[in-house]
Amino acid sequence: MPGGSATADLVYLVAGGSLLLAIVLPALLDRWAVSAPMVLVAVGIVVGLTPLPDGLPLEPSSNRSVIEHVTEVVVIVALMGVGLALDRPLNLLRWSSWRSWGTTWRVLGIAMPVCIAAVALLGTTLGVTLGAALLLGAALAPTDPVLASDVQVAGPQTGEHEVDEPDEVRFTLTSEAGLNDALAFPFVYLAIFVASAQTGAGDWLHWLGWYVIAKVAIGIAAGYAVGWVLAKVAFRSASRSLRVAERGEALTSLAALVTAYGLTEIVGGYGFLGVFVCAMTFRSAERSHDYHAAMHEVTERLERLLTLLLLLVLGIALSRGLLEALDWRGVLIGLALLLVIRPLAGAVSLIGSTSSLTTPQRWAVAFFGVRGIGSVYYLAYAAGEVPSLGSDWMWSTIGFTVTASVFLHGTLATPIMRRVEPPDRAPDAVVG
Repeated sequence: MPGGSATADLVYLVAGGSLLLAIVLPALLDRWAVSAPMVLVAVGIVVGLTPLPDGLPLEPSSNRSVIEHVTEVVVIVALMGVGLALDRPLNLLRWSSWRSWGTTWRVLGIAMPVCIAAVALLGTTLGVTLGAALLLGAALAPTDPVLASDVQVAGPQTGEHEVDEPDEVRFTLTSEAGLNDALAFPFVYLAIFVASAQTGAGDWLHWLGWYVIAKVAIGIAAGYAVGWVLAKVAFRSASRSLRVAERGEALTSLAALVTAYGLTEIVGGYGFLGVFVCAMTFRSAERSHDYHAAMHEVTERLERLLTLLLLLVLGIALSRGLLEALDWRGVLIGLALLLVIRPLAGAVSLIGSTSSLTTPQRWAVAFFGVRGIGSVYYLAYAAGEVPSLGSDWMWSTIGFTVTASVFLHGTLATPIMRRVEPPDRAPDAVVG
């Protein structure tokens, strides 16, 4: 039926082009030090210089709610894929299991808070308000589960391809990207509290008790419950029609991530954490079953499409004024985080680690803290709570840092990972 709006027609065109690129880019760029995100952002910048995107709503402040919800969806899809991809189990009741995740706990518990504090300190030193500086630190500190796929594990090793020892570098970066939202979000709320002048003794106790402790615990419990129930039904239900694993119905992964996120948010927990825990719990059931690989493939394909679409729009926005408010302070903060703060914080966090990581591998883990879609979500969410946090300068600084990360880490991921990976291990990166 003809007569659709020009904006809607343009969205169809952009979405179709993104789908085609999502199909051909991974294989096309496999042997080159060029990532699909780099290409999409570059293509978007070129498209933005033409009259083609005139109908697209690109102004962040005016479209904050849309940006928040779109990036939210992309992040939860990525978190489901990350949780399903991890082969190393985590049993909260066994010390040996906790120790096998030792590098992850170090990066989460030491490197990430140091990054948040360092960015906040640098920001306030440069004249940024404390609330905005804290938000920059919280939004930019986590390794992004969406854009970090070049340095993460490829997917679950199941059936005859099952392996006992996953690549330690990729495992650490993957598990960090899945869990660090549980630590980042409390600091996003801290920025909101400070920006809205909620700094009394009662406010601090409320923040610590509810946003740091309770919401994390609720997220873990809700995610575990959804994952346990769905795994019980999918693999062991008394009704054959409910044992979807036997039929290989991979869309269960989408049902699981939406259910886990919705339930966790309703009961007050961190939805991002709930989705990751749900995926990990489901993965722990019938660990060698090929059904996990099928579910991961569905989430991976959806994540790739949504990510490339967002990166194309980001590129268009870059050449349509997203960086107009960027000044030397934003450039300094972004580059300092990528080149100095994260690498040093990551390296310090791994000092004394008993893991099998070599020195070059530890520096690889420290360096590849990729910034991405999650950072945009945190800014959009916080701006919805306290509008003053969503200034043009904040959008420009986040946009610059994410773009710099896309090109810096995208260029170096392939050569560095090939150098630090064990010689007997084939590259298993997934270009996302």
